[in-house]
Amino acid sequence: MDNPIFHKFVVFSKIDDNDDVIQKIVLCNNCGVAHKIIDFCKSEVLLGGEDIHMISISDIRQSISEKLCLILDDHKCDIPTWEQAKDIIDNNLWGSMITLSSQDMKGVTHIKSLVIDGADSFKIEANMRQDDLMRS
Repeated sequence: MDNPIFHKFVVFSKIDDNDDVIQKIVLCNNCGVAHKIIDFCKSEVLLGGEDIHMISISDIRQSISEKLCLILDDHKCDIPTWEQAKDIIDNNLWGSMITLSSQDMKGVTHIKSLVIDGADSFKIEANMRQDDLMRS
């Protein structure tokens, strides 16, 4: 294309021991086209890759607890969030936090998070973050 269309979409990525992104192929939720993730905020379009069978939420659901599935379902989480939850469980990264939702409200962001304390131990927290600088 002379003027390619650029858009952003969220992807769960991991880094290797050299702090390089581990490459993977994902389907873009904006255009439905397969992208090869090559670095932070960089991908290459894979033409003809629309029929690639990617890991789905249904696939991940089989390897995590029903209790965690219910939480992710209730919050209508996307595939990168499901992948992050599976990675935390697979690697015993207890105490890790996943953002379930965030909402901007006039200089303050309300953040709802899931803390995974064990394979079947979870807690949901809500916090507010002050985004605007306050004058003293």
